[in-house]
Amino acid sequence: MSALRSIVAVAWLALAVPAFAQAPPAASQPVPWSGLSAEQQQLLRPYANQWQSLPPERQAALARGSQRWLAMPPEQRDLARQRFQQWHALPPQQREMMRERLQQFRSLTPEQQNMMRENFHRFQQLPPEQRRNLRQRWQAATPAERQRMIARARAARAARRPPPPR
Repeated sequence: MSALRSIVAVAWLALAVPAFAQAPPAASQPVPWSGLSAEQQQLLRPYANQWQSLPPERQAALARGSQRWLAMPPEQRDLARQRFQQWHALPPQQREMMRERLQQFRSLTPEQQNMMRENFHRFQQLPPEQRRNLRQRWQAATPAERQRMIARARAARAARRPPPPR
């Protein structure tokens, strides 16, 4: 069950990355505490005493994060809290593995990322029994068998694609 949770958490992270990804400023400038709104200051109060000693990149990340948080509807905040609690409950090795997988996802081309999202959504739409069977087949497969499974899936996907325009 923890493997399923980690798969779901990685998928959620992967799906959330494009929504929240922002290019960091070229040269981060310090964010003055007084430059934060009253709501942001309230949210970031645990950092108030050390704010000036934080690196500018960390200040900017906290400021952006607090803006996103304040803009979220309550239901989305609840979901984010739940995800954070699930993340925090994971063993450190599993969190590190998920960070690595997220980095791998970020290194994919936009087309490859879209394909990953589509595959995830298709998998989620399968009946639970079929998902369980696919998961068991994948886990029981040898690396060579997994490569053949991937090749068959790619061939099937290519066969479904319309031919490129001439």
